[in-house]
Amino acid sequence: MAQWDRLRQLSDVYRQELHELYDRDALPMDVRHYLSVWIEKQEWLRAAQDPDRAMVLFQDLLSNLDIQHSRFVQEESFLLQHNIRRYKQNFQNYQDDPCTLARNILWFLEKEKEILDRADLAEQVQFLNVAQEAMEISSLQDLERKMAGLRNDMQCMEHTMSCLEEQQDEFDFKFQTYKMEAVVDEAVKKEQMKFFQQLINRLDECRKSTLSDLHKLLDKTEELINLLVKKELVEWQRRQQKACIGAPDSVCLDQLETWFTCVAVCLFQVREFLSKLEELVGKVSYANDPVKAQKPALQKRADTLLKDLLKSSFVVETQPSMPQGKGPLVLRTNVQFSVKTRLLVKFPELNHSMKVNVSMDRYRRFNVLGNNTKALNMAESQSGGMVADFRHLVSDNDLRISLSVTEELHIVYFNTVFEQKGLSVELQACSLPVVIISNSSQQQSAWASVLWFNMISQDTKDVLFFANSPAAAWPQFGEMLSWQFLSATKRGLNDAQLEMIAHRLFGKKQSYDNCKVAWSKFSKENPPDTFYVWFDGILVMVKSYLEDLWRDGHIMGFVSKGKEKSLLKKKQRGTFLLRFSESVIGGITFSWVETTITGEPDVKTVQPFTKTDLSQIPFVEIIRNFQILEAENIPENPLLYLYPNTPKDEAFGRYYSERTGVYPRPFSLFCHEQLVVMTVCHWSCRNTLDARSPMSCDMAQGEGLEPMNGLYGEAAGESWLSLLSHPAENPIQQITLRSSKSSVLPSLFWPCGLLPPVSSLQAKLSLVAACCGLIFDTW
Repeated sequence: MAQWDRLRQLSDVYRQELHELYDRDALPMDVRHYLSVWIEKQEWLRAAQDPDRAMVLFQDLLSNLDIQHSRFVQEESFLLQHNIRRYKQNFQNYQDDPCTLARNILWFLEKEKEILDRADLAEQVQFLNVAQEAMEISSLQDLERKMAGLRNDMQCMEHTMSCLEEQQDEFDFKFQTYKMEAVVDEAVKKEQMKFFQQLINRLDECRKSTLSDLHKLLDKTEELINLLVKKELVEWQRRQQKACIGAPDSVCLDQLETWFTCVAVCLFQVREFLSKLEELVGKVSYANDPVKAQKPALQKRADTLLKDLLKSSFVVETQPSMPQGKGPLVLRTNVQFSVKTRLLVKFPELNHSMKVNVSMDRYRRFNVLGNNTKALNMAESQSGGMVADFRHLVSDNDLRISLSVTEELHIVYFNTVFEQKGLSVELQACSLPVVIISNSSQQQSAWASVLWFNMISQDTKDVLFFANSPAAAWPQFGEMLSWQFLSATKRGLNDAQLEMIAHRLFGKKQSYDNCKVAWSKFSKENPPDTFYVWFDGILVMVKSYLEDLWRDGHIMGFVSKGKEKSLLKKKQRGTFLLRFSESVIGGITFSWVETTITGEPDVKTVQPFTKTDLSQIPFVEIIRNFQILEAENIPENPLLYLYPNTPKDEAFGRYYSERTGVYPRPFSLFCHEQLVVMTVCHWSCRNTLDARSPMSCDMAQGEGLEPMNGLYGEAAGESWLSLLSHPAENPIQQITLRSSKSSVLPSLFWPCGLLPPVSSLQAKLSLVAACCGLIFDTW
């Protein structure tokens, strides 16, 4: 299949890469499409090095464009005729240097191959993932078969023990009868003794066979315990670690409980078999009895295996968490937290009989207050497991407010005693390391520590982890960042968004797979504006105000200013995209493309909106009502198409509120010079108006505006609050502003009739400033 045809059949993600590739003038996508067969047959590598060959291909290219133009004339495709004619004129600029044209076309073809290679690799990875899932399913099926085999062996052992007991009873009955008959005849006595010896030999063989079967049974049990404790339980604990930081991994314990209980029941039966053998030996024994020789070792092995299983079966099902925390494993002194333990060996007769005590490490002398002793019971578990659910615990201690506290890890311990059928085992379960804070200002830093530890460490008792924290590989780190959005909004980060974050951390690289992120880079470098503070600010804003837009894929989000400009410049006028601010914590902005007088694309950006702004008015209403004044003072919304080409109302229409006059119309400030717009949402309520002066949008900045010097002109002696407080008296107020760069004489149009009924003047001011977005025309 031709390369271009393969590219057209790729998924949306890779087709988007193709669109971005051809957002360049060197080779228009129309030319690549209509001349695809001819382009792919030429030797562009040779032409890039041979001027004569390059000139031949240059002439052929122009001829093919003429042929294509003729076809469009016949088809009456007016727009395509125009485009092809324009492309031919552009290509004629290469007449003096056709090798450059050859190199350009060769570069595009190589980039196309890279897209195809990435798509093929992704397909292979998907195939491997499917194969891995199949292997996991096969592994579980194999474990189930072994469990079924163990249960079958136990049933066979029960039958063997019954046969052994019957055989021994038969020998005992006959031997006792022989002794009561008191046979005198020596020949008969000798014959009978020979018969009894045969019975003893058969009994001995049966006992040896039974003991051998018990050894094999314990071998299978030990194999299953190793699988459960060293593999399945460890994998569950790792899944729980990842789930605590947002991974979509299942942490259900029902299957493990079934397996643990099955093996525990079998081991208790083995202990009963051994007790039965001891009872039988008490009735009938003989020289070199195999039971007397082998039973102690079997008993010790069975008890050891059972104790190991029981000690591993006591786990923390739900890790410690506060009701209003950012996530689990961050506790605050004198604030209640909850935690749940579970015994994976389910014996209903133990309901309420096992008491669980809670304690904490004494590194800082923490005290656990509240009801720190509870009984394991099945009533508090949805699945009927043996659970102790602690809901009202409090950690009590005085901590200094410092970042170092958030790197101190502590463990919550749970102790109980398992007593059943003469066996007594002390059990202890440990929580994952928790971070304990004393002030809400420490919560963000504490959660960063929880993320970092559970992303990297698999040693769940390593409380000194941050003494020498290892770096995180980028694939692992990027996956963790995606989990944060996935758990909060049900939509993670795609490859393009992760690439922007990687570029922010490491700079431009061909591949980030071998890059590593240090703990200091993540949470300690340049405090308080660390990488995690920036990332978490965005996440909190999205979760609080933009969740629907993010989940539905309308927010591109993580895209650099340079990338944003390259994406928009080749789009039609009015195309816009939504991205997160790179410098304002928890800020979102939008940029759109305009067309200058000379026909050149011009990308404009508004100042970022923060949660303060979005708490006043939904972001979709800002996009919906955003206006600028064009020629002849006609207000116009420049946002027409959500990138790449979705009409704005089609993308956001279902989020719009009814027009009930709740939201005021935008302010518009107009200047007769070249139009460049900026949204300003920061005002002071004094006799002067402290705003931020606009900066040139075609610099693609949109952030970090300079302060204006104050209020001048007709409203200079009047309080801004007084203007807001008397809307009926001032239906239209004209205000003159002066910037620090040069003077501007804009007009402020305030449709006060649409101002919502807000009692507080400060609230009015916040609504006006946040939702309308003051729009500046600069010069």
